[in-house]
Amino acid sequence: MGQLKVTGDDRTTEELPPLCILAGGLGTRLGSRVRETPKPLLDVAGEPFLVHQLRLLAAHGAHEVVLCVGYLGEQIASRIGDEHCGIHVQYSFDTPELDGTLGAIRRALDLLGERFLVLYGDTYLQIDYAEVAHVWRKSDLPAVMSVLHNKGRWDTSNVRYQEGLVLAYDKHTPTPDMQWIDYGLGGLTVDALSAVDDDENDLAHLYQRLASLDRLCGYEATERFYEIGTPSGLTETDMFLRQLRDASR
Repeated sequence: MGQLKVTGDDRTTEELPPLCILAGGLGTRLGSRVRETPKPLLDVAGEPFLVHQLRLLAAHGAHEVVLCVGYLGEQIASRIGDEHCGIHVQYSFDTPELDGTLGAIRRALDLLGERFLVLYGDTYLQIDYAEVAHVWRKSDLPAVMSVLHNKGRWDTSNVRYQEGLVLAYDKHTPTPDMQWIDYGLGGLTVDALSAVDDDENDLAHLYQRLASLDRLCGYEATERFYEIGTPSGLTETDMFLRQLRDASR
């Protein structure tokens, strides 16, 4: 069981919610690398990237993962199976046209339950997943977004954040006063999805709407993120995970 131990009067033991991993994209920025291999299965530091991701989640107490797959999703299901690193893995397959990030989540709701964490299948996030879930639950808000004080260092900043609340989020047209960035780990309750129309298929638009309603809890990450969505990100993540592996030997 994933557990969080809190010192002082606020002692609690919580099971980590199911994790929804969005792994259905085409990965077009990677060009020929993904012509026959889906992005989550690209070799990174000698193993499919998704294996690194699942191993990290297992170390943080994850027991239930739903993989939302689309492009070459059968390869992912065949390689990972229904159990990996001690995690029970289920699959939700997009339509051939692909459902979009929020559409994929809607399709997987029967597998996810009332409350779940969400992350992307191309990110490696060094964050306390259990603490994120705990802070979110205490906030009584329907959704959470982890954020990093980016200030334009690793990608375009797209968040205004203050004291545990995401005040504004705009992935597509960020404003100059946004100094934080969506770190890549979020969480939703089923009720949160009612903030946008049923035909909205972009998770970013849901987060943007929730932030405008002061309904989006924020959790500050402290370690930089790694990603494999671009050739440079793939190279950098490969180097980082090799160093991490060598240091653990």
